[in-house]
Amino acid sequence: MFAAAIIALILATNWPRIAKQFLNGEIAAAMWPGIVTVGLRNTIVFTLIAFAGGLILGIALALMKLSSVGPFKWFATAWVELFRGLPALLTIFAMAFMIPIGLGWRLPGGPVGAGLIGLILVASAYMAETIRAGLQAVPKGQTEAARSLGMSPIKTMIFIVIPQGFRIVIPPLTNEFVLLLKDTSLLFIAGAFVWSKDLTMFARDAATQNANSTPLVVAAVLYLIVTIPLTRFVAWLERRMARQR
Repeated sequence: MFAAAIIALILATNWPRIAKQFLNGEIAAAMWPGIVTVGLRNTIVFTLIAFAGGLILGIALALMKLSSVGPFKWFATAWVELFRGLPALLTIFAMAFMIPIGLGWRLPGGPVGAGLIGLILVASAYMAETIRAGLQAVPKGQTEAARSLGMSPIKTMIFIVIPQGFRIVIPPLTNEFVLLLKDTSLLFIAGAFVWSKDLTMFARDAATQNANSTPLVVAAVLYLIVTIPLTRFVAWLERRMARQR
């Protein structure tokens, strides 16, 4: 019965109309090479910037959460809870409009820079929890052995705990990179210049200009070309690390 319904649906579908609206070869060809040299390039650049900024902040926040100093721990906890609790879209909106208008602060990089700061703040909160979990997963015997050899707490953390902790968190951090790659599509709310459009903005503008959805399909394919190898890489890393453990 189910198979018959699927066959009936296939036969009733207007495939020429779908092909014209979503798989128009002329419109797809007109987007090249701009959708790659501008859209995809900017998406990857924005992702790398947000990931690097989030990673640096995330390491600092993770160490603050593990600190025995109360104010450090409280500040890091408040930061993580705030930016994990707020939607990324709202954080980007706040950085792009609420901060400049309400406080009069002009953030570097214009609308794109403000949006990237929002992404960095969100990424740092998630990465901080991931890194903290990785550092706490390092056996305490490693720390005790380093301290017994005369290493200071700071040197023990830098040379013993952090390297081992990062081996544990590489797969989830790679997942965070994939999520950031897709979250760059939220930068549209901050606005952008022609040269700074990410993949989604480039495709959306082309779809509006042509009154056709083919550009969105092309953008989706490009996202998959980047994200599928990354997710496969994460799965391979997880299997390899499981065997090592």
